Order: sequence, then structure tokens, then C-alpha cells
Amino acid sequence: MKNIQDLNIKNEVLPIFDYSLNSFTKNKILNLLETPLKSEDAIIERQNILIGFAANYKVLKDYSYTVLYLNEVHTFLHNFKEKDAERKRFIFSNPTDDDILLHNKIHQLVLFFYRLESTCFSRINLKDFPETYRADLKRILVFLSFLELRKYEEMIRERKFKYKHIKEITAKISKLKSDNKIDLFWEDLFLFESYLSINKAIITKKFVFPTFDKKAINLTEFYHPILKNPIKNDFSSTCNVIVLNGPNMSGKSTFLKSISLCIYLGNLGLGIPASAGIIPFCNNYSIGINKRDDILNGYSHFMTEIVNLKNVVVNAAEGKRCFAVFDEIFNGTNIEDALEICKTTIQGLSQYKDSYFFISTHLQELKNFTNSNVSTFYLDCELIDSTPTFTYKLKKGWSDIKVGRILFDKEGLNKLLQQSPIDDAV
Repeated sequence: MKNIQDLNIKNEVLPIFDYSLNSFTKNKILNLLETPLKSEDAIIERQNILIGFAANYKVLKDYSYTVLYLNEVHTFLHNFKEKDAERKRFIFSNPTDDDILLHNKIHQLVLFFYRLESTCFSRINLKDFPETYRADLKRILVFLSFLELRKYEEMIRERKFKYKHIKEITAKISKLKSDNKIDLFWEDLFLFESYLSINKAIITKKFVFPTFDKKAINLTEFYHPILKNPIKNDFSSTCNVIVLNGPNMSGKSTFLKSISLCIYLGNLGLGIPASAGIIPFCNNYSIGINKRDDILNGYSHFMTEIVNLKNVVVNAAEGKRCFAVFDEIFNGTNIEDALEICKTTIQGLSQYKDSYFFISTHLQELKNFTNSNVSTFYLDCELIDSTPTFTYKLKKGWSDIKVGRILFDKEGLNKLLQQSPIDDAV
């Protein structure tokens, strides 16, 4: 189960990591962000791939090209036909429009690929990368080397590039296409550029790679990176059920999004917005923060929560390592029902020690409902001159401040609602 829509991957998370030069790479980054890895080993390997990119930062920091050239070369190779490799030229015949067009396309291809090879791929230290990804990079190098780009680039520069050379290159392209190596090259290149973009974001934003622990979450100075001036918090817990409380507007939803993003990005093998992090490996996500009805299925908020909770419990019972967030759980039913089923939910979820569950609530009656697997936290709010002042700082325990009652009275609603229309008339 992968219920991550409330992380808003495309509109909020993708822009954090998107330094791409083209739409192909941008789509590849989005695919990486939406596809959880299946094992802790795969996560560590991706971390090491990105560490390899960081080690080659001096070579890669100026990686660039004209996007129009890439699009034209990509289109040319995609539409390349065998007949293009079989053109015959006669010494005294005038070139046709097709001949001139082919000449220009080959000319552009040589210069574009030579730039990639000479300024980037031939200068990368392959030893900095894990062996499996090193094979991808070698595949790119072999592809470029097969085209003998240095030789043909020199001919173009010295104006010695002839139609016989076009025929040689088209024959090479034909061979690459028949061996199904062109599509694989683009796949390798756009994955390379995706990692390059992600690595640039990690370095620029000073994200860190977390380590993994089955029994704890420990985040130092974590925050949500789309906020302009975020309040950074520390969080540490060995409990697998965390009950979050605090008044409205105190920052509970932002906290839940922030910690969810750290756990999720860390499990993608990416850097996280924190100064240090220890997180669990998870392979199942359900992040419910923005309340919504399921119109297509005809469910209310409450019934949607019930179905979602059932799916989470079933997955946890099957041994999956779940990370689930329930924001203001069961606020769609009456308080008696909500309290009873909240207690049952918290007690039941605490049994699945390989999973982690974050639950925010306004139910004060849950204040003392804890066990060794349940801990409580709140976002602080201070009263200054009877006015709530939100610090957005996380603290352990329970908040007793009733902001709703204070704001209600501060706006004069107690007085307004207690006077009668007759009094107004008089």
C-alpha cells in the first residue's frame, strides 16, 4: 500500500529536487520520488550512488547543454530509419534537401555527444560509485566511445567532415539501434541526470543521509523544506505509537508532514531536511493529513478513515513495516464514539512493533492513555496577555491550553451570544 498523496510529491517535493535540464529527466526524478525502494540494502546503495556524485562534484557542477540540441538529437535518433544508413552519394550530384538535413543532424549529434563525453563522462572517477551503478556509467561510456566522437568532432572543427563520414556514423547508429542500445542509452542518461539533480539539491540545501534503526526514530533539527522560515524541531522516540496533541493552529499538520517527509525521503535513499537522522526502514505508507471525502466510493470522512485504518492494520498484521499518519483521527464522529475507538486503535496499533504510527487528536481524555509502546508529544502554545502565541516547538507530554475557548471569548462571542435581540432593540 502506498498512500502518499498528502505529501504532494509532484507539486511540493519534486520542485525541491528538480534542477533538471529537460522534461525527460524531470519525469524520471518524479518517478524516483514516487517509487519506494524494497529493501534497506537498496536504500544504502542509492545513498552510496549519490555520495559518488558528491565526490565528483567538481567535474559535475558545471554540467550543462542547450536543451534544444538534446531534444533534436533525441528526436533524430528516435525517428532514425535503416534507409538513412543506406544513402548513396554520387561525386558529381548535387545534395538534396534530405541530404543537407541529414548532414546537419549528424553534425549536431557529434557535437552534442562529444560535449557530454569530453566535459563529463570521460572525467568521472568510476571508483567513487557502487559496482552496480558503475556498470550503468560504463554503458554510457561504451555507447559514446563507439561513435568515435573525438575523431569526427576534430573533422568538423577543421572542416574536413565529408559525406563518407556521415555514412560511417549512420552505419554506427544503425548498429546501435539494431542492438537496442539507443533507448537504453537515453534511460541511462536521464537516470544519471536525475541523480545529478537530486545530489545538487542535497548539497545546496544541506540535507543529510539518515542511518537506520528498527527500534527508534531520532531526528535533529528537522523541518519542512518548502517553508521560507521553518521552525526546526528535534524528535526522539522508541515507541511505535506517537500521539500528537495541541490546539488548533499550533502546527500539528506541518509537523506530521515534516516528519513523514523525512521518513519517506530517507527510505528512498535520499537526503532528508535535518541535521541528523536515525529512522526505521519502512515498506508500506499511509499518510492521511488532508481530510477529504471519497466521492467516487460515496464515503464520508469518517468512513474513509475506517477503511484506511483497516488497510493499515491488515498490512501491519501481514508483517509489513508500516509508517502511517492519522491526522485528527475520528473527528467525524461523536466524542463518545471517537474516544472509545481511539483507545482501541492506539492499544491495537501498539502491538505492531515493527511499524510506526503517528496520531494527532484533540481528545483530552486520551492524556493518560499510554503504555510502553505509546508516547505523547505536543506543539507548544504560550499565553501572552491572554493571547495565544504559537511557538511551533515540539515538547514531550500533553498540552492543557484550550485555545478555542480563549479565542471564542477574545472575539466577544460570549457577550454577543448571551445578549437577547430585545436588548438590542432597546
